[in-house]
Amino acid sequence: MKKIFLSTAFALSLMSLNSCDRTFEEINTDTSKIKNPSVGSFLVPIQYDMGSYGYNRADDFTFDIMQVALSFPNEGTTVSRYYLTESTGNGYWNTSYKWLKQVKELNEAAKKENNNNYLAISKVLNAWIMSNLTDAFGDVPMTEALRLEENIMKPKYDKQKDIYTFLLNDLKEANTLFDTTKTLTEGDLFFQANSNVAGIVKWKKFCNSLSLRLLTRALKRNGELNIHERIAEIVNNPTVYPIFQSNADGAVLDISGVAPLMPPIARPQDFTAYRASGGFFTQTLVDNNDPRLSMFFTQAKSIPGNANIGYKGAPSGYALGTTFNYQPSNLNQNLAKAPLKILVMPYAEVQFILAELAFKGIIPGSAQTFYENGVKAAIEQWGSTMPANYFTNPKVAYNGTLERIMLQKYVGLFFVDHQQWYEQRRTGFPVLPNNGGLFNEGKMPQRMPYPTVTKVQNYDNYVTASQNMGGDNINTKMWWNQ
Repeated sequence: MKKIFLSTAFALSLMSLNSCDRTFEEINTDTSKIKNPSVGSFLVPIQYDMGSYGYNRADDFTFDIMQVALSFPNEGTTVSRYYLTESTGNGYWNTSYKWLKQVKELNEAAKKENNNNYLAISKVLNAWIMSNLTDAFGDVPMTEALRLEENIMKPKYDKQKDIYTFLLNDLKEANTLFDTTKTLTEGDLFFQANSNVAGIVKWKKFCNSLSLRLLTRALKRNGELNIHERIAEIVNNPTVYPIFQSNADGAVLDISGVAPLMPPIARPQDFTAYRASGGFFTQTLVDNNDPRLSMFFTQAKSIPGNANIGYKGAPSGYALGTTFNYQPSNLNQNLAKAPLKILVMPYAEVQFILAELAFKGIIPGSAQTFYENGVKAAIEQWGSTMPANYFTNPKVAYNGTLERIMLQKYVGLFFVDHQQWYEQRRTGFPVLPNNGGLFNEGKMPQRMPYPTVTKVQNYDNYVTASQNMGGDNINTKMWWNQ
């Protein structure tokens, strides 16, 4: 293709000549924006930015609160000590609504172009982002959110029960909309459904797997919503409601390291600066004789001598004044380097969900089989090989308890946005140790405080929501956990 370059002076003179007959509005209109973007153009930015943001949230929030990693040697007023303020969730709130706006535009474009696959995908993406948002804060704006063009600048907060009801119904509708005979018209970072209809089938599996995540999270509210019935509908009808069947099905964002698919953390050294791995998470993998140990951690060092002493993290929330006679393990910098896989919703998570549901008698099948499938998938999703004798270890062998299922689910959810935290709040597992320096009386925070911006800009609705929930504090349990 021949490229023509205009000199700056010539280009400016051409603009000057042409502007003589243009109106003021035309001159001051930004023509760089696409007025009528195609429906497919919305998808990749949402996937990349929200997938990357979920990775960052795991790194800078979930790792701390779930004893995966901590600031070291200065663990002061940090999330790892259960110190949460109204600024803790500011970025999460703002970023979620920013991309929910893009999802809304995807939805509208799909309706305009009468494209059911993109319409279904918009519903899945909305459920993914909105469920994470409500699970972080509780009641949040949904039905009146993102409607500035309708002069709704102070949206009401929807109750979490109503949010879950809407999202679950929306996912059920999305399942019916997918057309598995047609590919997408433009790029798809999760399933490459633009090149093969098998990718549309995977979107459908993501839709129903996400439904199982939400239904399982709301198990305590069975009766208010038909939770058990909806679970049975999905699990007993795999042809109508397919779910993830292998690691190849999982929702994963592949980061190549080639622009624009760059790692969320620009400098790997920032990933490990002034940090240590958490003692609880590290020891769990040591107890399992886990093949991912060297993939996830560096070895601890003796003081003095600087000799390798194996994998040993620092105890999160250690008592103030504690001294250490070793340099703790740290996270492996390779976890921040391309190529890498960002886990949005892995297959292993679905197997652990099924294990819990079978354990509780909600679905048929062997809880042990689902559990072992989940453990194996969690290892293999990182490119490791499952040791043949792995389940002979009594620390990892299925022992017929929910605690064992949830401990390995905790490991399997490593780097999956906030999911470790949501699941610990829901089940109480894993039981994390209080190492002597936790704030909040050692109690796991149940939610993030509402961010500053909504208190200032939407005060009346904020007050109403706070009162409805039982107070805007970190110990208020939300609807699905009451």
